[in-house]
Amino acid sequence: MDAFASAVSTNPDAGVAAREACDAVRTSLGGAAPDLAVVFATPDLMANAPGIAAIIEGSLGPGALIGCTAEGVIATGREVERPPALALWAAVLPGGPVGAFALDPARDAVPRGEGAVILLADPFSFPPEALREPDGTAMPGVVVGGMASGGRQPGDHRLLVDGVVRSGGAVGVLVPGARAVVSQGCRPVGPEMTITEGGDGIIVELAGKPALQRVREVVQSLPDDERALVEQGVLAGLVVDGNKPQLEQGDFLVRGILGGDPDTGAMAVGEDVRVGQVMRLQVRDHASAHDDLQRALADVPAGTARGALMFTCNGRGTRMFPEPDHDAALAAQVLGPVPLAGMFCNGEIGPVGGRVHPHGFTATMAIF
Repeated sequence: MDAFASAVSTNPDAGVAAREACDAVRTSLGGAAPDLAVVFATPDLMANAPGIAAIIEGSLGPGALIGCTAEGVIATGREVERPPALALWAAVLPGGPVGAFALDPARDAVPRGEGAVILLADPFSFPPEALREPDGTAMPGVVVGGMASGGRQPGDHRLLVDGVVRSGGAVGVLVPGARAVVSQGCRPVGPEMTITEGGDGIIVELAGKPALQRVREVVQSLPDDERALVEQGVLAGLVVDGNKPQLEQGDFLVRGILGGDPDTGAMAVGEDVRVGQVMRLQVRDHASAHDDLQRALADVPAGTARGALMFTCNGRGTRMFPEPDHDAALAAQVLGPVPLAGMFCNGEIGPVGGRVHPHGFTATMAIF
């Protein structure tokens, strides 16, 4: 039988915060030792990462422990955006114990297997290429996680894997029974357009016309409210799975438009592109981000969620939404008050179209 628990502490003493969270989790689990524990703590507390790990292992005896530094942490229905804060999540899994791993992206590949990988990585030493196949394509499968945050330079972040503290690379665990939810916080505008010339991140032509010209034509044809959003910033939505007969909002991989050449009409986007791929313009504001996360969560069958991990961009929270606790509160509203923990990230990781991608301004979740 599975069981999940989560807790948060804002005590400024790392040891006290870890013990408070452990006591609450142990009570929720009825004293059962979890197969997995995941901890997120702000830099002031994670400065005592060895002490936090020792307290969790001594108090809960988890089969596996992973964790990392976080600018802010997330709990059930609650987001703590400023230190001090520590969030702890634990699970008794139906398949029993799981094994945690650490990897050096220059030498090790992200593990594959049945289930989902929960991955916590250091943004200074874990490149996006680590999520790609040798031929440069995005790796298939389900990987959900995020980049540690709160540090300002290489070596500032702390990653935990069982009792070991690392300052680079990535740590993670392969778990059964987790479903990925990815909300890129955008909505599409204008028509779908086929890339008719381009490659290597450069779109030369869209629907047979120079890309910049085609984009200008689309923007000019938009209604006033959508054109106003485009003026705040427009992105490119690229279809990953071209075999779907009908495209929906979550089928587009959202990437920034990095610039354009007025002489040739070509434009650069933050992703490799191919001829025949479909693109649609995307806009992002707090209302679009709310609607997209609500849509993504609504795909989870009602009443089935038992626990969840959330990884949301540090550009979200009160930097994006007019009210606090937005993503955590919406998750609790749609899924119910299930045990949840997570962090504000320097970049999020999640699958789109069956392949794993890094993201920005995104909320990704592993739902059990």
